[in-house]
Amino acid sequence: MTPTRVHQSLTSMTEQLFHTAAAPFEAALRVPVLPPGHRAARLHGHSYRARVRAALPVGWAPGGSGADDGFVGGETDALRSALTAAVAPLDCADLNDQLPTPTDENLARWVHRRLAAAGVPGIATVGIRSTADTGADLAPDGHAHLWHRFRFEAAHRLPRVPEGHPCGRMHGHGFEVILHVDQDLAGADMGIDFDRIAALWAPLQAELDLACLNDIPGLDNPTSELLCAWLWERLKPELPALSWVTVYETVTAGCHFDGQHYRIWKELRFESALRLEQAPDGDGRRRLHGHSFVLRLHLSAPLDAVLGWTVDYGDVKALFKPVYERLDHRRLDTLTGPAGADPAGLVRWIRDESAGDLPWLERIDLQQTPGCGVILCWGELGPALPA
Repeated sequence: MTPTRVHQSLTSMTEQLFHTAAAPFEAALRVPVLPPGHRAARLHGHSYRARVRAALPVGWAPGGSGADDGFVGGETDALRSALTAAVAPLDCADLNDQLPTPTDENLARWVHRRLAAAGVPGIATVGIRSTADTGADLAPDGHAHLWHRFRFEAAHRLPRVPEGHPCGRMHGHGFEVILHVDQDLAGADMGIDFDRIAALWAPLQAELDLACLNDIPGLDNPTSELLCAWLWERLKPELPALSWVTVYETVTAGCHFDGQHYRIWKELRFESALRLEQAPDGDGRRRLHGHSFVLRLHLSAPLDAVLGWTVDYGDVKALFKPVYERLDHRRLDTLTGPAGADPAGLVRWIRDESAGDLPWLERIDLQQTPGCGVILCWGELGPALPA
């Protein structure tokens, strides 16, 4: 049994396309606004990752006016170059020399100003990941999206799936949960302290870790969706700024919940070759080359009242398989139909080829290199979460 398929007309969609880029830097810092004795008030360091999401004009590239300055398909690489240049003064530096209070939020503001001054148009968010489990994404309107990741190890089974379904057997996962907090900082140095989020999570960690989820009241059918909702109900009263709860059931599948909407995703990887014929003469991208692509399909559907999920992750993979087989270990610029083998052309081709079998699909993320690629969204939720 699956949710009712609601056909979405591709011609009536409000499409949004964002290019994404990421750049690392290593830095030391102190955060003087924290209470005396707080560990982050001492000199310490992080392996940071900055990221940006921008709605770029087709063929955009910074600087110059010649024909070789930009081309269709070169936008992602140009954005990555701009971000790398923007964060260069921060690499192997004392951040307090650049700004007095180097919180993630203030660093995002600093990077945003640098990108804007460099002429990067259409900036939607600038993010700073200070650790593998914490970070902040800042929008131009001043809203800060903070996130904190946690992990627990647990067993579960789904008692309502059809007979023979592997999830009906008792098994387990290393679950990961990301708590997202959205707030208007109004220029403040920082939002909710990550320690506050961790303190609210602690009792849930104690209840979930090294447990069988089916034995916990309210989780007799512990799908990703119902686990998201269970966590939301317990955290939202204590954390009013909570905006999304994310559950990774595996490293390639999970669910987001914002109190009303469920959005699941399935991640796949494919290894492919291509050449960008529109690149200028002498540009390496004009030669035959390749990438290890990361593809994330986001789908929204009503919750099945019996099964407790929206769409079976296995069904998503099976329904997408005919398209996947045309992508993996193939030469992408020989595909029939796409506007081009660049990331924007590929995601539009994937959307069009998948629409018939995956009518719940509403967003596609595609990375050609780590952190760098595009997001195409057209559903009700739009780009509701960071890249």
